[in-house]
Amino acid sequence: MDLIIVESPSKAKTISRYLKGKFRVDASGGHIRDLPERSLGVAVEKDFEPRYVTSQGKDDVIRRLTEEAKRADRVYLATDPDREGEAISWHLQTVLGLPEGGKNRIEFNEISPKAVTRALEHPRTIDYALVDAQQARRVLDRLVGYKLSPLLNNKIRNGLSAGRVQSVALRLVVDREREIAAFVPEEYWTIACELRDEKGEYSAFRALLEKEKGKKARITNKAQADEVLSSLAAGKYTVSSVKRLVTRSHAPAPFTTSTLQQDASNKLGLSAPETMLMAQHLYEGMDLEGEGHIAFVTYIRTDSTRVSEDAQAEARDYITRVYGKEYLPARPNIYQTRSGAQDAHEAIRPIDLARTPESVKKLLDKKHFLVYKLIYERFIASQMAEAQYDAMQIEIANGNYGLKASGKSLRFAGYTVVYQEYKKEDEEESKGLLPPLKEKDGLTCLAVKPEQKFTKPPVRYTDASLVKAMEDKGIGRPSTYASIISVLTKRGYVEKEGKAMKPTEIAFRITDMLVKYFKDIMDVGFTADMEKKLDEIEEGGKEWRAVIRDFYPSFEKQLRFASTDGDEETDFRCPKCGSPMVRKMGKYGKYLACTNYPNCSNIVSESEPETSDVPCPKCGRKMVVKTGKFGKFLACPDYPACKTTMPFGSKRAEGTEEGTCPVCGKPTLRLHSRTGKIFYGCSGYPACSFKSWDIPTGKKCPKCGNALVRTAAGGVRCSDRSCKYREPAPKTEE
Repeated sequence: MDLIIVESPSKAKTISRYLKGKFRVDASGGHIRDLPERSLGVAVEKDFEPRYVTSQGKDDVIRRLTEEAKRADRVYLATDPDREGEAISWHLQTVLGLPEGGKNRIEFNEISPKAVTRALEHPRTIDYALVDAQQARRVLDRLVGYKLSPLLNNKIRNGLSAGRVQSVALRLVVDREREIAAFVPEEYWTIACELRDEKGEYSAFRALLEKEKGKKARITNKAQADEVLSSLAAGKYTVSSVKRLVTRSHAPAPFTTSTLQQDASNKLGLSAPETMLMAQHLYEGMDLEGEGHIAFVTYIRTDSTRVSEDAQAEARDYITRVYGKEYLPARPNIYQTRSGAQDAHEAIRPIDLARTPESVKKLLDKKHFLVYKLIYERFIASQMAEAQYDAMQIEIANGNYGLKASGKSLRFAGYTVVYQEYKKEDEEESKGLLPPLKEKDGLTCLAVKPEQKFTKPPVRYTDASLVKAMEDKGIGRPSTYASIISVLTKRGYVEKEGKAMKPTEIAFRITDMLVKYFKDIMDVGFTADMEKKLDEIEEGGKEWRAVIRDFYPSFEKQLRFASTDGDEETDFRCPKCGSPMVRKMGKYGKYLACTNYPNCSNIVSESEPETSDVPCPKCGRKMVVKTGKFGKFLACPDYPACKTTMPFGSKRAEGTEEGTCPVCGKPTLRLHSRTGKIFYGCSGYPACSFKSWDIPTGKKCPKCGNALVRTAAGGVRCSDRSCKYREPAPKTEE
């Protein structure tokens, strides 16, 4: 039996159902190999050779797939149709020992019986240009993230991360917040007039002041507004022009990853990660009661608006049957994919139009249903006729002033019968037609309404607007938008106030430091240009290592400067290797560091440490007070020969004498272990290494006659554990 390998168990389940047992279908669970988690994994000195290791937890998966591949007549790699999917297939081919030039790669844009069957009929070899593009992105991101994150941790605080695209996205949020903080509102006034024809035959309508002496009217204070009101009251209102026209609104394109995330945020209130999770489930397949595992939508990571001819024909037939021929455009709607987009895949659309949202409403949970309904209706609307409106504009003159009134009414619903575009709260839409006035008609003013207003600052980014900004500026790719937003939130770099993203204090510090030292990486244009170079690798026009060679030297130079900026030369020599030492400023103050790093990583605290009265339980020297990431602690001054440490400030960790050592007769000390537990140790250490949780008291048990011992908790018990004699620890006042 032939074997088909996909990434997801859910996807495997859907395909297996469609193929009805004719193929064995299994899942890799994503990447089976990747760069190591705890080391750079990129040999910079060997032309940036990546070192791949088995992904965590994938040993059993590899063993299982290897055995299945050996038994199979033929192996097909059916991972997702993008760079990441191609790389997963390449890793599978390598690990499973499949022939390098073998035609074992299949791909499909949708998980449907027809698409899977067609893919099996047209297998191909691995596309190494796609693999190289993925490798270039992975290596670039690893170099940047792995090098910058420790710098942030050293200069700002632990637990911070940076990323080639993530940090630029964060800069957008931070810069917007600063624009808002620096914004100074400006006063302006609007004047609206309620007008009516002189005979009173028609309804009143509203006109806004627009011009003064032929130029755009600009009223900036109440005195100017009062002057305008006085002039309008003294003059007469006359119709100067009337325009009647039919306006058209073209149907929107079907969803890309970006526009789906934006619409789901605006209309459904879903975050970008939530939207992509729902869409992923709909793409891979979900269990429907009575039908089994069903896939609902095409591939959901795409920036193309292209639609296959078969899907267009199906949509046109559906529109004719359900809405009528008048809702069908003469020719299929074709949409121009934006510049720089990858056009390998279709837009996001439903797989089967017969599976309407209404038919699955009771079978899907609310969020999956709403996302599916959004995708379904947007696709149907994209293939429908334009909406048409009867529109009218009236211009009115009064002395030196000009006013304007607009109105429109729906003439033909077109695509709007299915799908309504999202409108912001502050967007006004004129409704209804204006009265049938003619030029030179006189008008009566029923009321004048002046209104003081102030200009508004830029609005904070939301998931929707940040995704749009990243797409417009060429930062990242559709597959990365949701994960970037997720990282910014999880790391605590942004907080949500409603839908809006507000950067936290740490976000400003991170952004300022990275902008100071890494202008290129933090530059939007530089990041967008790097995306173009990655696209050129995919198209076969660039060699992937050459792109990194062009990038890395200047990055490494900036990194060295950032690491040493503020360092002071000293006369000190490293006690380990003899190299000069420099004075650095760390999170816990100044310290000396060896200049022979990374060959020698020795650091020395410059300030004289505070000495405590607590003797080291191992060597007897007075321990010193040090500060680490969790606060103060006690450490042996003979480090690194003696690496003993103790918690600082505990009443029971002060090395107080208590009892006598049963081995050598010297006093025993009451001490703390590294985990905080109390024990007894001989003060004669290291000559005597006696250590115990209990210490003899020199008294005998009144119950059985054996020796009594004092426990570390302060109580007394019989040394024979079968004897239940106990004396509780004396109570102490805090």
